[in-house]
Amino acid sequence: MKRLVSLLVAFSAVAEEINGPLVLYSSMTDNDIDNLIEAFNEVYPNVEVEVVNGSAGELAARIRAEKDNPQGDLQWGGLSPADGDANDDIFAEYLSPYVASCIYRLVDEADLLDAYKSHNGRYNQDHLSTICFCINVELEKELGLNIQSYEDLLDPALKGRIVLSDPNSSSAAWNNMCNIFAVYGYDTQEAWDYLRALLENGLGISTSSSVCFKSVDSGEYVVGLTYEDGADTLLKAGSTNIRMQYPTNGASATSMGCAMIEGCPHPEAAKAMIDFLMSPEGQTELANRLQTLRFTNPKAQYEIAWLPPDSEITWVDRDVAWLTEHKDEMLEKWNALYAEINQ
Repeated sequence: MKRLVSLLVAFSAVAEEINGPLVLYSSMTDNDIDNLIEAFNEVYPNVEVEVVNGSAGELAARIRAEKDNPQGDLQWGGLSPADGDANDDIFAEYLSPYVASCIYRLVDEADLLDAYKSHNGRYNQDHLSTICFCINVELEKELGLNIQSYEDLLDPALKGRIVLSDPNSSSAAWNNMCNIFAVYGYDTQEAWDYLRALLENGLGISTSSSVCFKSVDSGEYVVGLTYEDGADTLLKAGSTNIRMQYPTNGASATSMGCAMIEGCPHPEAAKAMIDFLMSPEGQTELANRLQTLRFTNPKAQYEIAWLPPDSEITWVDRDVAWLTEHKDEMLEKWNALYAEINQ
């Protein structure tokens, strides 16, 4: 009740002025989206939210195709600093008044202060996505494995039983690749040797990011390279089939955000949702509802029941500037390697 009162007080001055439809494009889980809409409608009851789901790449392509007649108002999820200026033509220059204070400290303040601020004046970085392995515990036990590190994924027993989504279109897959570069070196022979070995061990590539946790839960795969949010949402829902493992070589998080679509039909409602997502009150409410996602505003107050504390994870630094500059080049090399091995 206290959280709800704080929420209503924080937004009471503008809530009644915002009404009508809002079209939300999102790559987040259904659980994330449903809870966002419920929390948002507590303070904006006159806004009707319509949702369009898709991967980050699919949504960017759709928004670009609709550029002359925008159908959506904002995107939530799949927007990271590694995009550089690639999407500057489809998102509007709008930063929430709260954006300057949204800095989440994971390891070292000096490294992260700039990394989680908006890099382009368009992306509002509201939450963190941390890579992890989603592992089917029964299959792992049957195979006599104890999967802890990247090297463990090269075990012949896992041939054809690991899945990753397509890094060309999935932010989850690209960020898992980023973590491998952070562990083995940026564009080093060691990193590419590891990726080659992973592909040669039958790494499956899916067009859907959710396959990397849902199909592990169902037993189709033993391991999925994914984000913690997807896996812990299944745990929260009662699954006993999976566990999350952060690679002992090191794990990293990237800030993800929301942005208003350029020329959107309902800009005031879009700004209201972005402000809600960036505010300490909005993040406090959503974090406590979800219990599965780390947020960026240091003034947000919550405990995450389904995620381990930062201190229990081995963290590795991620060179966001290098990854942003070289993303296209790395994807070209990945595609060539994938084609070579799967010809």
